[in-house]
Amino acid sequence: MSSFVVFTDIDGTLVDENYSYRGALPALELIKRKKIPLVFCTSKTRAEIEVYRGELGIKDPFISENGGAIFIPVGIFGKTVSKKITNGYEVIELGTPYAKLREILKRVRKSTGCEITGFGDMSVKEISKDSGLDPKDAELAKRREYDEPFRIVGTEEQIGKALELIRAHNLNYTKGGRYYHILGDNDKGKAVRILTEIYRSKNPGIKTIGLGDSYNDIPMLENVDIPVLIKRPDNFIKFRGAIRSTLIGPDGWSEVILKLIPEN
Repeated sequence: MSSFVVFTDIDGTLVDENYSYRGALPALELIKRKKIPLVFCTSKTRAEIEVYRGELGIKDPFISENGGAIFIPVGIFGKTVSKKITNGYEVIELGTPYAKLREILKRVRKSTGCEITGFGDMSVKEISKDSGLDPKDAELAKRREYDEPFRIVGTEEQIGKALELIRAHNLNYTKGGRYYHILGDNDKGKAVRILTEIYRSKNPGIKTIGLGDSYNDIPMLENVDIPVLIKRPDNFIKFRGAIRSTLIGPDGWSEVILKLIPEN
């Protein structure tokens, strides 16, 4: 049984600005060879994550939409961890339903006069143009369940008020690489803690590695044994105590994993 579990963000970490993970392949091959669980922990939707899992042949659990839910393939732990079953996954839901998030975002927009544009306001074509995703991937990104990415335009005071109003509605926001996100009482860290406990119920000695590059990754980095900050084109976010890659994006991802995990 593996002595590691790797939790990783995707955008800007495992994949570059062109959504390529080519630079990470040497480390991905090592992880696969050593049968180390690789858990995607991302703001992406379940539909988007399933594409990467399929391409890379990954069968491990994953965390979608900034900790909105944990998806665990049925039977992978040899015990039931959730009564909710969806498409072959046991699902631990931590987030707020998408419709509620959209409703509150509309109220905030009306109250502040800010120009707030969420994925729910955009067509697939508009999301594709704004994000750089191809239309097929943009359609998958639009299938939100627990998190709404949005852009906000206004004065500093207006934006500050908008973010305060989100909190006043007992919701949260976070900042990713491209967008703000409105979400419920969930984050990547809470989901990582829950899934780590499940892994340790089978193997108490497991060490966890977490890799990320954005502020919404901080809760994840705070809840792993070995936090790793992946360098961005504009350098690093502020977070103390993490290992830092010298290379950017997936090249940095591979660089650090190959140092942390022995070949033999």
